[in-house]
Amino acid sequence: MNWFDLIRDSESHEALVGRIYGVAIGLVTNNKDPDKLGRVKVRFPWLSDKDESHWTRIAIPMAGKDRGLYFLPEVGDEVLVAFNQGNLHDPYILGALWNKTDRPPATNEDGENNIHMIKSRSGHTITLDDTSDQEKITICDKTKKNQIVIDSAKNTITIQVEQELTIEAKGNITLRTSGGDVAITCQNFSVQAQQKCQIKAAANLDLEANTGLGVKCLAGVNVNNGALEVI
Repeated sequence: MNWFDLIRDSESHEALVGRIYGVAIGLVTNNKDPDKLGRVKVRFPWLSDKDESHWTRIAIPMAGKDRGLYFLPEVGDEVLVAFNQGNLHDPYILGALWNKTDRPPATNEDGENNIHMIKSRSGHTITLDDTSDQEKITICDKTKKNQIVIDSAKNTITIQVEQELTIEAKGNITLRTSGGDVAITCQNFSVQAQQKCQIKAAANLDLEANTGLGVKCLAGVNVNNGALEVI
């Protein structure tokens, strides 16, 4: 029986430790809740070097049935703990704390407080940059080679990938620009349609090849234009 069990089973645990009506520092020791309720266990260094609490609920900005903000603290994280009605046996995690060992993922060296960030253990980041006239949102993976940048200052969205980019839809995919151009630059370009393929141009349609241009049709080729000129 550890120290916390002794408090729970005692008929007068107040006589042992009294009540703690403020907050206390704890260290997370386990985050694999067997009941899958999003709880963790903590150890209180000021109370015991070995004993850990029972499963402790976490206060987060939003929680509900199968919804909410899901960020469990990691084992070893320093957390701020409060106790229900001062009962040491009924703790709640209020939040996590940075310290000299576990430092924040960004700094505010210029005092402008322009960078706000979510960063995971492996290094994936969502960064909100509020720098005046340079506002942007960046979603980036741990390699820093794959990212999506929403640039508010330029009103642009940039998708950058190191290898392949796949867009898949069971319905239609529409690319539409009002007044702008669409440019595709690559080594090889292939278009395959299982049924109909149609290309229309309101003005000119140019087909140009430096070596050869081939047109193949099993049912024949029909060119309907009185001004056709073949050179």
